[in-house]
Amino acid sequence: MIVLYILLALIGALLAVLLINTARVTRSARKLQGQHPTFTEEELGAYGKTFSRMLKCATVSVKGSYDDTEFAKLRAVVEEDFPLLHQKAERLLLSDDCWLYKIPGTDTSRNILLMSHHDVVSADTDWTMPAFEGIIRDGKVYGRGAADTKGSLCAILFAAEEMLRAGHTPPVNFYIASSHNEELSGDGMPAVLEYCKKNNITFEVILDEGGAIVEPPLAGMNCEMCAMVAVHEKGRFKLKCTAVNESSHVSLTAFKGNPVERMSQFIQEITSKNIFIRRLHPETREMFTALAPYCSLPMRVLLSNLWLFGGLLTKVLPKLNATAGGMVGTTCNFQEIQGSVTNKVCTASVMLRNINEEDLKADYAAFKAIADKHGITLETERDEYYGPADRTSPAYQYTMDCIAKIFPRFPAAPYILPAGTDAWRLTPVCNCVLRFAPTRMSKQQLGSIHAADENLDISAVAEAAAFYKYFVENYR
Repeated sequence: MIVLYILLALIGALLAVLLINTARVTRSARKLQGQHPTFTEEELGAYGKTFSRMLKCATVSVKGSYDDTEFAKLRAVVEEDFPLLHQKAERLLLSDDCWLYKIPGTDTSRNILLMSHHDVVSADTDWTMPAFEGIIRDGKVYGRGAADTKGSLCAILFAAEEMLRAGHTPPVNFYIASSHNEELSGDGMPAVLEYCKKNNITFEVILDEGGAIVEPPLAGMNCEMCAMVAVHEKGRFKLKCTAVNESSHVSLTAFKGNPVERMSQFIQEITSKNIFIRRLHPETREMFTALAPYCSLPMRVLLSNLWLFGGLLTKVLPKLNATAGGMVGTTCNFQEIQGSVTNKVCTASVMLRNINEEDLKADYAAFKAIADKHGITLETERDEYYGPADRTSPAYQYTMDCIAKIFPRFPAAPYILPAGTDAWRLTPVCNCVLRFAPTRMSKQQLGSIHAADENLDISAVAEAAAFYKYFVENYR
């Protein structure tokens, strides 16, 4: 009986700790109340007109070639619709068409950068309307590049133009950058990096695409949308895997153990086993903690007590979907395989997307052990990794404060971006690179990126411009 009482007391103490932690997290959260920016029909008309004109420029980036025709059209639209920016800002054109603007600030020793890209991917035949006519319908503008990322670029340019029109000087140097070949991982933003290094320019904060204002990422949340700020971008570690047969003649090659079979067995073993480290990284913990107060009670208790339930989440998330699973560790994606028994060689390319560089070392060792077992040699073809944004920096907290100011009804949370952006290229000159464009997107609009009928609300562009304008004018 004494043992039972002790057990009940321990259960009661545990429940008390869980509820106290939940209450503490809930009490410290920002209240979701206040007024978001509003605009007149005339203002929305002006945003929509320029946005539509930008989308009519078919700035499709093509690997291995560059045709300036459509890019020149876009430059002409931007110069015509944002005249003050082009009169008062310093402007450079790097590579073929990578833009870099600078508006000098009151304090010329400090710099911030808003960046985007103006190239787009091609549009397939599944569209229900022309992809490059900038059609306006029901308050939305349709066109390739609307969400990725001419919408945020249009908002940045409007913010700069409106600031200059009001006669305001930014507190610090305000830079704008936009690449013409981000979709190709091209040389646009690397040219910006080299320019910054050569001129000893560093930035206190950089905002790029990646995160956005999206529908709640967790079921049962009591909010309209969430501002998801990507504070880290997964690294890229690409390997070439090779299996060969040393037999001097194909007729002497036994069926068992030929290169194609060994490669197939290797891939099957890699993809069927959980060989990679799985854990809740600090960025993911912070995301769950930030979202917890706005979740239904059972989920709120779970996310407010990650010290107890974190291990469970690392096991559950990979089973929910690939995106969720990517937040707890390295992901593995075989991209291409080719070879034949006749040629006595089989190769496969694989991309490992890692969160933590130290974890990748252990993950690679586990990967290589299986490769060795099947007689597969490995060759590194790409190794890109840069650390997460410094979330202790004043610039990070300022960004989150700006979100609360402009979008008071939306909670904000950090997260790890599984996709790729140009932003990682500039991490050598900034320790607070944030992948966040303050554009509001529905699930359909988010899904239209690189897909059919890509579109964005005109009001979302106007709201993003209001955010950028406030961000720059009040930067401290």
